[in-house]
Amino acid sequence: MVNFRQSSFRRILVSKILLLSVPILLIGEFVVYQKARSSLIESARRNLTETAIIKGENILNTIDMLGSNLLIASQTTVLQSGEPESVEKFVTQLAQELPRQIKCIQLTNPDDGKIIAGNCDEELTNLNNFLFDQKKVQIEPILPKMLSANSLKEQSLKLHLNLSSPVYDTQGKLRYILSMQSQLLHEKIKQNPGFLTASTVVIAENGTILTHPIFQRVGTNITEHVDAKKLQNIVKNAISGRKDSLDLFFEKEGSLLLAGYTAINSPVENGEQKWVILAVTSLDNALYGLKEIKLILFVLTIGLIGATLLVSLYVARYLARPVEQLRDYALNLHSQHTCSSVPDNFNIREFNQLAQAIDQMVERLKAWTQELEIAWKEAKTANQSKSYFLATTSHELRNPLNVIINSIRLVRDDLCDDREEEKEFLKRADETAIHLLGIINDLLDISRIEAGKLSVVIKPIDLRQAIEDVITQQSVNIKQKGLQLNAPQLNEQIRVNADIAKLKQVLINVIGNATKFTETGSITITTEIYEDNQKFWVTVAVIDTGIGIDNEQQQKLFRPFVMVDGNNIRQYNGTGLGLAISRNLIELMGGMITLESRGMNQGTTVKISLPLIDSEHPFIADTKMNSGNQQISENNKLPQATFQSNSN
Repeated sequence: MVNFRQSSFRRILVSKILLLSVPILLIGEFVVYQKARSSLIESARRNLTETAIIKGENILNTIDMLGSNLLIASQTTVLQSGEPESVEKFVTQLAQELPRQIKCIQLTNPDDGKIIAGNCDEELTNLNNFLFDQKKVQIEPILPKMLSANSLKEQSLKLHLNLSSPVYDTQGKLRYILSMQSQLLHEKIKQNPGFLTASTVVIAENGTILTHPIFQRVGTNITEHVDAKKLQNIVKNAISGRKDSLDLFFEKEGSLLLAGYTAINSPVENGEQKWVILAVTSLDNALYGLKEIKLILFVLTIGLIGATLLVSLYVARYLARPVEQLRDYALNLHSQHTCSSVPDNFNIREFNQLAQAIDQMVERLKAWTQELEIAWKEAKTANQSKSYFLATTSHELRNPLNVIINSIRLVRDDLCDDREEEKEFLKRADETAIHLLGIINDLLDISRIEAGKLSVVIKPIDLRQAIEDVITQQSVNIKQKGLQLNAPQLNEQIRVNADIAKLKQVLINVIGNATKFTETGSITITTEIYEDNQKFWVTVAVIDTGIGIDNEQQQKLFRPFVMVDGNNIRQYNGTGLGLAISRNLIELMGGMITLESRGMNQGTTVKISLPLIDSEHPFIADTKMNSGNQQISENNKLPQATFQSNSN
C-alpha cells in the first residue's frame, strides 16, 4: 500500500543535492568574501604604511628646503649691512613673494625684541629660547595654545612651524633675527568613497601630538586618548625602526581606523629625537570596494543557487527516471498480458544490472509459477490416481483374501470330496497368499521410497547370472501363455555394481509385465554394451509384442499409483506400482530405465542400463577393435547379445 507521507526518490535526490550543495556554495561565497575583505585590508595597510613613509620624507625635505632658503635670505647683503629703510623694503618685498608653505615672514631686533618688518599677526621669535648660531636654523613647532584665535578656526591638518635664523653683519655681530611661519601638509581631506585618502598625524617622541585630523587633539599627549595603549605601541615600534600598520580608535564612539606608521628624525631636536608619522583612514573607506564585491557575490550566489536547483532537478530526473521505469514495470507485472520486456539501455551500468536482475527474477518467477502449476496439476492427478489406486488395491486385496478364506473354509468344513481336492484348494490358497504378499511388499516398497528410507546393498555382481535366474523363473509363465521366449546365450561375465536381489526384482517385474500384457507373439531379451563419455554401459532390453501403450500415456507409467487408462488395460489386475518401484531401485544402483512403444497394439520395449565395472571386458576389447556393430550368435534361431561402441 502506498504511503503518501513518504517522499519520492526524485524529491529526496533534489533535497539531498540542495542540502549538500547550497551550504557548500554559501560557505564558498563566505570564504571568498572574507578573503576579499582581508585582501582589501591588507592592501590598505601596505598603502598606508607607504603613505606614512612618503609623508615623513616630504616633511623632512620641505623643512630642509625652507631652512636652506631662510639661511640664504639671512645672509643677503641688504640684511647684513643695508640701511634700515632698505632692510624694511627688502623684507616687505620678500613677504610678497613667499611660497605657499610659508604663511608669513618677520624681522626682529634681538636687542629689544621689536619687530622691524614683516607680515605676521603675532610675534614669532622668543628671545628667551633662541639659540644664536649663525650656521643653523632654529625650528619650533606651533601648538594650538600658541596659535591665534583665527588660526584655531582653520582645520589643523597643517603642521605649523616657526623657523628662525640669526642675521650677522660683516663684523660678525648679531644684527637681526629673521623668522618665518610655515604650514606644512596642506591637506584638505575629502572623504571620497573609493579613494584611499589618508589623514596625517604627527607625534613627537614624548607623545605630544603635533598635527591631528581633530584640531582639539593637537598639543595633547597620547596618554590622554581613548586608544592610548595602541598609540604608545605605535610610537614605540616606530622609534625602534619598525614600519607597519595598526587598527585604532580616535574617539570612544568613533569608527575603527587603519593607520600606517613610520618615524623620521625630529627637525627640532637636530636628530636627537624622532617624530612618528601616521597615515590614517577609516576602515569603511578602506573597505569601500567591498560593497561592490558584496553585490557581485550576492548576484552570483542567487545565480549559482538557481543553477544548482536546475542541475539538481536534471540530475534527480536523470537518476530517478530508471528507478521509476523499473518501479512501473514491477507494479504493472500483474496486469500485463503482453510480453513486454523490462526497461533497459540505461546510461548507468548499475541500473542496467538491476534491470537484468529483475528480468531474470521475473523469468524465474514465471518458471516457478509454471512449475507450481504443473506440480499442482500433478498433485491433483496423483491424488485422483491415489484414490483410484486405493479402490483398485482394495479390489486386488479383497479378491485374494476371499479366495484364501473360501479355500480354507472348504477344507476346514470337510466339504471336499477327497484328499486331492483338499490339496488343490490349499495350493490355490497358498498361491493366492503369495500373490497377496507380493502386493503388500509393493506397497511397503513404495512407502519406503516416498519416505526416502528404501536402501540397496551395492556390490559387484554378474549380470549374466541374474538374467539367467530370472529367465528360468519366468519361462514357465511365458510357456503357459503360449508365448515364444527369445533369450541371449551369454558366455562371458558382465560385471556391474548392483543389489542382486533388487535387480532380480526389477527384471521379474519388467518380464512379468511383458508376459501379462502380451496375449500372442513373443518376448525377446537382448543385451547391449556401448560407450558413452568414455564410460561403458550394459543395457538389458525386454521387448514384447503385446498391447503397447499410447504415446501420451507412457510418461505416467513410472509414477506411483498411476495406471494407464483404457478398457483393454483395466482388464488386467495390478496396482500400478511395479514400474515406479523399478525406476527408483535402478536409479539407486546408478542406472536408468526407459520405456518405449510405438502405440497401441505395437508392443513395448523396456530398457535397463547399468554401468560396467571392468572396461577390459573381452566383449569391450573386441568392440574397440571394430568400427562398426558386431553381433555374436551361437544359435541362429535366437537373438543374441549385441555390442555397440559409440564414441562421443
